[in-house]
Amino acid sequence: MPEVLILRSADEARALLADFAALPGEDIDLADADGRVLATGVAAGEDLPPWSRSAMDGYAVRARDTAAASAQPVVLRLRGSVPMGESWRGPAPLPGDALAVPTGAAIPDGCDAVVMVEDTRPRGDGAIEVRRAVVAGDNLIRPGDDVRRGDVLVPAGRRLRPIDVGALAALGVVTVAVHRRPRVAILSTGNELVPPEQTPLPGQVRDVNASVLLAQAQRAGCEVLRGGIVGDDAAAISSRAGELIERADVLLLSGGSSVGVRDLTAAVLESLGAELRFHGVNVKPGRPTILARLGAKPLLGLPGVPASAAIIFDAFVRPLLWRLGGEPGRDPWPCRRRARLARAVPSALGREDYVRVRLAGERAEPLAGGSSAL
Repeated sequence: MPEVLILRSADEARALLADFAALPGEDIDLADADGRVLATGVAAGEDLPPWSRSAMDGYAVRARDTAAASAQPVVLRLRGSVPMGESWRGPAPLPGDALAVPTGAAIPDGCDAVVMVEDTRPRGDGAIEVRRAVVAGDNLIRPGDDVRRGDVLVPAGRRLRPIDVGALAALGVVTVAVHRRPRVAILSTGNELVPPEQTPLPGQVRDVNASVLLAQAQRAGCEVLRGGIVGDDAAAISSRAGELIERADVLLLSGGSSVGVRDLTAAVLESLGAELRFHGVNVKPGRPTILARLGAKPLLGLPGVPASAAIIFDAFVRPLLWRLGGEPGRDPWPCRRRARLARAVPSALGREDYVRVRLAGERAEPLAGGSSAL
């Protein structure tokens, strides 16, 4: 293990993390596509809607036949009705004709507007009175009003929402190419750690990091492999880490990332053949963070202190996972709010500080407890 930290600035660390490419794509059923990231954009192969539809319950008419209705009711012949789910199969509408249409029905050729049913009155003699004039296009959804043929409906890199899935279904798309979800392996190290279900003995603590990191990785859209806990033994850590790397795209090693006697992460990663890219980032908390690379796979050593590990995940690991999952341009801090610190926070020149606060209006009150407080 290096005797000194290979320290990087926060921006240098981000640049090294940005060097990892998105994972390859896979084809999945549309029913499983919500929340997945498109690997290939989808262009519309047809207009939506493909034909003119009524936007209201009413009557399909020639707009010019209603022009006089502003002064007095206009009488139109009721020639029939257009069944929902079918097209008009009767004779072409003539001047002065009206056809009853429900919302969403196909508009017959020759009609260019719909009169809302509330603006009419049936006469009982096969005719209706129109009490308000319409102009061409009123109460219609025209072909291509939603999507035009050739338009990029959903671009590559979009994390699909339910409405995107619906739009793809409307185009008849049943299979989509998405980026594979990153598989993240989490391994906790330390003689002092016990599982959450176990009562700690004096000197022991429950493993919190694994639970926090698992939840964070799942929120970032990843699959998670649980590596369990390994004590401070380089050979044991190396063996378990090697097994996990075979099955995962990313390895997160929790604990042992500093430079103390029992901090073995850097040496373990190098023993696996990984190239150490940095050991230490000029940030607070989370300075003893490690990045190594084994082929195309990033291997990260995170601080053992739970709050530090969680903050480093948000600041550096989450953007990396989004990149691997096909979202390279996503804002690393998707929720921002401007506030004024309620009191001064000391910092060091060139260091990036992450200060947890309680927001009250436009004021941000720094929390007590430092990086060790959950």
